[in-house]
Order: sequence, then C-alpha cells, then structure tokens
Amino acid sequence: MTVEEEIGALKRKLGALILAHNYTRPEVQDLADFVGDSLELSRKAAECRAPVIVFCGVRFMAETAKILSPDSIVLHPNPHAGCPMADMASPEAVAEYRAKHPDTLVVAYVNTTAATKTEVDICCTSGNAEKLIAGLPADRKILFLPDANLGANLNDKLGRKMALWPGCCPTHNKILPEHIAAAKEQHPGALVIVHPECTPAVVALADQALSTGGMLKFVRESEKKEFIIGTECGILYRMRKENPEKAFYPLEPAVLCPNMKKTTPEDVLFSLRDLAPRIELDEAMRKRAKAPIDRMLAVLP
Repeated sequence: MTVEEEIGALKRKLGALILAHNYTRPEVQDLADFVGDSLELSRKAAECRAPVIVFCGVRFMAETAKILSPDSIVLHPNPHAGCPMADMASPEAVAEYRAKHPDTLVVAYVNTTAATKTEVDICCTSGNAEKLIAGLPADRKILFLPDANLGANLNDKLGRKMALWPGCCPTHNKILPEHIAAAKEQHPGALVIVHPECTPAVVALADQALSTGGMLKFVRESEKKEFIIGTECGILYRMRKENPEKAFYPLEPAVLCPNMKKTTPEDVLFSLRDLAPRIELDEAMRKRAKAPIDRMLAVLP
C-alpha cells in the first residue's frame, strides 16, 4: 500500500479525523478531512467528536483542539512543529505583568500556548480581533499579546492605545514594504492581500489585510482575477485549487514558515500507527485555558 492508502485504512479503523492548517504542505492538505485556520479546525474537531484527531499544524493549534475536545485523543504528528510567536509570551511573564497592572484587560491572540491562555482574560483570532477589540470599553486599559504587529494594526484601525507585547510572527515580520512594491510593479493589475501579522508599513501598502479564512473568502467572492498574496505560501495551493480561473502571485523571496512545513505524510502515518505523539493537558489547566476561548465565542460565536 502507498502511504496515502495506509493512512486511509488506519483512519477508517480508528474513526480518525485529519485536520490541516492552510499553511501546511500541499500533500498534507490533500490528506486532510478539513483544511482551515487554527480555530476553525479546532471547532470542527469539537463538533465532529472524533475519537482520534490528527492535527497537522503547529503545537498551539493542536493544544486548542485538545482544549475544545478533551475526550478525543489529539495527535500532533511532528512534535518539533512549534510556533516561535506563541513561545514569546510565557505564562510566567504574563502573570508577572498582570500582577503589576491589575486593572488591565489581557487580550490574547489565539496563537498562544495553552499554559499562557490560563493567564489571560479573553482570546481573539486574526479574523475576529477587530470586532472584539471594538466592542471593549473605550476607556479600558488593554494589553494585547503576543503579536505586536497585529496589535499595532488594530490600534491604527480602531484608534485604540492598547499596550503591545513585544512578540511577532518571524515569518510575516520578514515581509518588507519593498517586497510588496516589487510585486505590484511586476503585476500592476493584481490586488494585494496581506495578513495582519505583517508590519503596519506593509499593511498600509495592501488593498486588504485579512486572516487566512478571510483571504480565502475574499478571493473566492471577488470579481478580480489576479492577486498578490502576502502570507505564508502554503495557502496558495488551496487558493489555486479552489479558484482555477484566477491567478495568485507569491511574494519574492517566498514567505515560508519552516515549522508549518515540518509535518509530512509519513509523520501522519506514523502518528496514526502509534497513536503518538499525543497532546496531554492537565484537566485543571485545560479548563482555565478554555475560559478565555469561551468568552471570545460568547461575544463572537
């Protein structure tokens, strides 16, 4: 049997659900039952109640799936696929900040570890952050973590003065204004879409700054035929697959997250064979980490 055939056989035997993030390798996306952004996939896992969930992405995403699906075995096929930005805000450092600023509301991007989520008030995603922040009292002191770029873009757009944690996505942070300018010169008729994890200087040059889910929806519904995509290049595979009549141009040099590319079909196969590596969370911690996600979903279901 091929790797794909063996994965299919094990999936049927175990009743497993395979989830893949939009940034993963094309061959991993092709194995998945669902491809999407991190929270979208975790919610899908919770809805399906599969006994085994294979989460192809970085660790905090698999942790979120476990937070929302505690009764499932959640597998993270490549344990080396971490998220540097999530690791930039440790729970100890956040707890220390809270102790010094007890009147500050701590808003965490969902791109945080489960342990860090236990120290925050409410979570948000790149897709719902604008609505969530806009709905908070104008006079409330807010700390936004861990992505200073996303927080700065929200401050600019909403006129807020949130305090920003000194973190970033190393991949999106490498996108420079000159990369956008060069792509626009090469493809003058194309719309520029970037991720809000990019710097404010890059966002200012874009036609749209959207989450991965927002990007996919926008290009699907747009009458335009050409797009310059300023985010991790893995999403181009899905865009081209879903919109074969449209043209999608990556930036140069390619925007590539090494951690998102670590998971291979072989990793998925071995994970299903061994039912490992598993995401294990202390139940008390899991419940505390779930609380800020629940608060987000209560405001923006």
